[in-house]
Amino acid sequence: MRPERLLLCAASLCLLSTPTLSSLAVPSTFAIAQSDEQTSINVYRAASPAVVTISTSRSSGSGSIVSPEGLVLTNNHVVRGITGGVVSIRTTTGRYTGQVIATDPTNDLALIRLSTTDRLPTIRLSDAQSIQVGQRVFAIGSPFGLSGTLTTGILSRIGRNGDLQTDAALNPGNSGGPLLNSRGELIGVNKAILSTGGGNIGIGFATSAVVAKNFIQQNRNRSTPRASIAGTSASTPSLGVTLDSRTLMILGVQPRSVAANLGLRRGDQLIAINGRRLRSIEDLQAFLEGRPASAVFTVARNRRLANVQVNF
Repeated sequence: MRPERLLLCAASLCLLSTPTLSSLAVPSTFAIAQSDEQTSINVYRAASPAVVTISTSRSSGSGSIVSPEGLVLTNNHVVRGITGGVVSIRTTTGRYTGQVIATDPTNDLALIRLSTTDRLPTIRLSDAQSIQVGQRVFAIGSPFGLSGTLTTGILSRIGRNGDLQTDAALNPGNSGGPLLNSRGELIGVNKAILSTGGGNIGIGFATSAVVAKNFIQQNRNRSTPRASIAGTSASTPSLGVTLDSRTLMILGVQPRSVAANLGLRRGDQLIAINGRRLRSIEDLQAFLEGRPASAVFTVARNRRLANVQVNF
């Protein structure tokens, strides 16, 4: 038999034996797609309960609950210029009032403390080793007010300043929301997109979790400031009082304000508006932002209730 024939026969034998080799488990395209899909589902299920929508009189954005006691991490530009630093927070299970307790304009970060005794779900922050270019990333937030929206992409680049670049779709309202890895850990705080005027072009930016972790550690024990309710915009009626964020007790009254003219004073407690119980500062802000011409406030003073007519 010629050498060529022997070689061909040897090749034929190898071919005949390949079914045994090919029987080893090799992921199909369908199996890989299923695996990717399940990862997205798992990340969303794990992280979305701790992603919040932040509303102010000027704008809205997103945030991440980073402690069970109610610390929320977001962008500085989401809460910048807010009267009294008081914001409205919506979670998947309810609404809360939040107080801005610290900001970092350089890295566009802010920390909010919720007025609650509830134990809340949280998002864990990753370490530097869990942030790698090329990894899959997931963004959850409230683009255009559509809370709980998930988008996916990859980590495209890590800038010299540590900022993260991603092609995951980010839009107005995603600001302050988490950029997550496949384990559902926060690797960045979404903050901006590069745009040519035609909307999202697939280049978004986030502040690294490494920077955010240091910011939280430095500020998490700061006390909650009192809330000043003097009106949330130029067109919103103003009471001119400073309230305790938990009890709605008046801690101060601005001279020549509506409250001062009505005789409201330190120690009075706001109980209701137009017969409707005030449960939080958020309720009061929502009422004022409706720009009422007048209202009847129920006020507690020395354990007695009185109704006060307020004309704005």
